[in-house]
Amino acid sequence: MSDAPVIGVLALQGDVREHVHALAAAGAQARPVRRPGELDEVDGLVVPGGESTTISKLADIFEMREPIDKRIAGGMPVYGSCAGMIMLAREVLDGRPDQRGFAGIEMTVRRNAFGRQVDSFEAPVEIDGVAGEPFHAVFIRAPWVERVGAGVEVLGTVTEGPAAGRIVAVRQGNLLATSFHPELTGDPRVHGYFVELVRAAR
Repeated sequence: MSDAPVIGVLALQGDVREHVHALAAAGAQARPVRRPGELDEVDGLVVPGGESTTISKLADIFEMREPIDKRIAGGMPVYGSCAGMIMLAREVLDGRPDQRGFAGIEMTVRRNAFGRQVDSFEAPVEIDGVAGEPFHAVFIRAPWVERVGAGVEVLGTVTEGPAAGRIVAVRQGNLLATSFHPELTGDPRVHGYFVELVRAAR
């Protein structure tokens, strides 16, 4: 029996395939998850980047919201990147009134905080728990974290440019979130961090 954890990627909208490939490169058995029955078969879940309001609507249409909420409450590790970070936040600024997430991490995030698509950028980010040189982070219409609760660990901030000091990586228990898209870089270290988190939680 393989020791590789089974990690699903929420396949409602966004860069699902890229996360599946990155998780596999980091040593996981990775698969798309779109239905509650598929969620029952995984040890952890990635909520990918994309459009947070669309993911919110599709979570209801595919009847995934309640099952994911229950798995989060039961301790299942979840990693959210970009829109996934928004979906994991307790409070979202500049979101739509009808937008609902999974509200797992005690933090306030600002949607599209770094600007529109044309304002996308790349920057080095040092991430606690990720060894080696700073991570080359890709930000696309990204959120940032404006407030964290007492139980939230800040793992990374932007170190250069006008957004220096902004929080872009956090963890609360088995929940991990980044503003940026590590699945687009070819660097498996963030996914490797999450795979080890999932393995430890099994």
